Amino acid sequence: MSDLQVGDVTVSLDEDGFLEDAADWSEEIAVALAATEDVPELTDEHWAVVNYLREYFAEFQVAPMVRKLLKDTGKSQAEIYELFPSGPAKGACKIAGLPKPTGCV
Repeated sequence: MSDLQVGDVTVSLDEDGFLEDAADWSEEIAVALAATEDVPELTDEHWAVVNYLREYFAEFQVAPMVRKLLKDTGKSQAEIYELFPSGPAKGACKIAGLPKPTGCV
């Protein structure tokens, strides 16, 4: 477990860099998490995926399957990996403040 300092806020991360407490998430935290995932700037396209993931998780308490993410966002798998180099589970879900998805390595 480690900590991430964002301004005057410190949040706890698990061993894989995911938020220990999803309630700690904010847009500022997302920007800081993005930097840890080689995403130097969150564009409108990034935010569309992040917001989709957060809304889906809020409704179903689980991250969507990749196929569902692609279908609902209209993005291809290549586009998702271009936006989030470490992938939809590790990168996008981490930045969105979701717990580490089951089966995510």
